[in-house]
Amino acid sequence: MTWTAPTIPAPDPIGPAGWLRAGLRGTAMAGVVFGGLGLLLALRLVERPLAGQGRPVTPWITQGVCRVTLAIMGLRVDRRGTPIRVEGAQVANHTSWLDIFVLNAFQNVYFVSKSEVASWPGIGWLARATGTVFIRRDRREARTQTELFQKRLSEGHRLLFFPEGTSTDGRQVLPFKTTLFAAFYDDALRHDAHIQAISLTYRSPPGARPAFYGWWGDMDFAPSLLEVLAQRRQGRVSLVWHPPVRVDAHPNRKSLASHLEAQVRSGHAAASDHA
Repeated sequence: MTWTAPTIPAPDPIGPAGWLRAGLRGTAMAGVVFGGLGLLLALRLVERPLAGQGRPVTPWITQGVCRVTLAIMGLRVDRRGTPIRVEGAQVANHTSWLDIFVLNAFQNVYFVSKSEVASWPGIGWLARATGTVFIRRDRREARTQTELFQKRLSEGHRLLFFPEGTSTDGRQVLPFKTTLFAAFYDDALRHDAHIQAISLTYRSPPGARPAFYGWWGDMDFAPSLLEVLAQRRQGRVSLVWHPPVRVDAHPNRKSLASHLEAQVRSGHAAASDHA
C-alpha cells in the first residue's frame, strides 16, 4: 500500500543562493556517506571473520555518518526518552527518507524493509551494506520471517520497522498493520522480546509548507533531496522513544500493535501541538 494525498505539491523554486547551498551541502553529504560506506566495507572484511553477523564496530560508523549528515543539512533533532536496551525491536511512524538518518543517528539499529528496496539504485546498495533486513509482506512467508527475526535478534541486532506500511506527509499517523508483529508471538520470542514505539514529528522550515519534509506516493527522491539541501534555515524534528513493551504483556498481535500505535500517536500529537 502507498499513501496518497489529493495533490502532490510541486517543489518551491530554488534561487541562485539555494543552488549554491544545495551544491555545497550535497558534495559534503556525498563525501561523508560514501566515505563512510567505504570505511564500513573495509572494516567488515575484518569484522565478519571475527564476529560473523554480530557487527560490534561497523554500526557505529553508520551512526556517525548519519549524525554528520544531519549536521551538514542543518536539521536539528529534539530527543526525549531512551533507546531500548533489552532484546527486541522498535516501530516508528514513517514520513520521509530523512527518517533513516534521524533514526540511525542516535542508536545502532537495523531496518526491516520491503524486498524491492534492495534493487533500488544507490539506496539499495547502502541498505544492504548497513545490514537491512529485506522481507516480502506476504502471510505465506510468516515462518521464514519469524526465523529471520529470531536469528537477527539472537545476534544482538536491534530491528526497526514501519507498521504503517508506507510514508505520509507527516501530519498524521496511519493505522498500524499487524502482519509483522505476528513473528514476535513465536514461542522463541514472545517471552523475552520487547518492542519500543518511536514518534517522529517534523517541523517545517520558516515559511515553508506544513508537509515540507514529507515524501510519499510517486514523489521522486532527487527533487525532495535538492529542496531540503537548498533551504537557508531548516526546521526541526522531534524524536521520542517511548517505554518498551513486553510482547507477552499483550494477548495477541492486534492488541500489541494497537498499544504501540497509541504511543506513537500520543508522542506525535504532543510534538505537533508545540510546533
